[in-house]
Amino acid sequence: MKLLIATTNQGKMGEYQRLLRAAPFELVLLSDLGITEEPEETGATLEENAILKARFYAEKSGIPTLADDTGLEIDALGGEPGIHARRWPGYKAGDEELVAYAISRMKGIPEGKRTARFRAVLAVAKDPGDIRIFEGVLEGILAEKAYYPIVPGLPYRSLFCPKGSDRVLAESSMEELANLHREQAAQKAMPFLLAMAGEINMV
Repeated sequence: MKLLIATTNQGKMGEYQRLLRAAPFELVLLSDLGITEEPEETGATLEENAILKARFYAEKSGIPTLADDTGLEIDALGGEPGIHARRWPGYKAGDEELVAYAISRMKGIPEGKRTARFRAVLAVAKDPGDIRIFEGVLEGILAEKAYYPIVPGLPYRSLFCPKGSDRVLAESSMEELANLHREQAAQKAMPFLLAMAGEINMV
């Protein structure tokens, strides 16, 4: 049984290989199926964009599909960058550019005002007409300086320090990385994935 992970982000794919190891699926990438098209992400929310991507790629692939949309919401900046995490400067920026831009936007904001959160919304499409969504939230603050090296595809982890921790995500151990926003969402999705696998096995 195959489950398409609808991302070209190798950092995310590595996470899903770990998070979904208990699910009886062979995880495949868009490149494995020769899919190069991308949907236009016209949604106004993380939920809308995740559903849009899951439906688009389920239709293209003909197999169950998992897509997500993740946003960083910074309170001092009115919730920016939100759904525009990758295009925050106004264009699709690289990892180092995004870290530098975040630091510049947060310059002069005191520690007590640097609160932020990661939100991850997973959309699982059993088929294009049957899509469920699952959400995870991680509260924290943004550090004033970045930790290097930057995790490829996950730049804000070099700045984001979870609530109750004194280290940013990029320098945290696997144990400390437990129960992150995407992991919370994946755990909520697991019963649906297992039930879906059981239904597929019965066909």
